Amino acid sequence: MERHAVWAVSPSTSNERHHVSVTEKALKPEDLTRLFVERANDADAAGIAALYEEHAVMAYPPGSTTVGRDAIRELWEKVLANAPRFEQEPPLPTLVSGDIALTSTPPKDGAGARAQVARRQPDGTWLRLLDQPEFIPIAR
Repeated sequence: MERHAVWAVSPSTSNERHHVSVTEKALKPEDLTRLFVERANDADAAGIAALYEEHAVMAYPPGSTTVGRDAIRELWEKVLANAPRFEQEPPLPTLVSGDIALTSTPPKDGAGARAQVARRQPDGTWLRLLDQPEFIPIAR
């Protein structure tokens, strides 16, 4: 995985370093879920939004859609203000056809299922194009 870390020296001592930000790109579709959870738990809404294509569509909040990277960032700024904690979920097998992939996970929070469509970018990394974070059966 491509990973770039930025470190800052603490003003209290020149030997103490604090992690400021990490930019890691998804080199395979399955990386996107792990990166999402890591960034969510770091309250990094901009980092989450960077996992999506510019005009991505997210089916969230439930019953509505959020369209575009900027809107996705704004949504996650609001959600992360409540400091939720996310757990890594083991991925189901990824389906890949050329530059398109379908990823999914069985959620630990009872949300029914999670599925995302990702697209390989010109640099070989992957970004989410469509994101359905919750499949909850419709009450009839």
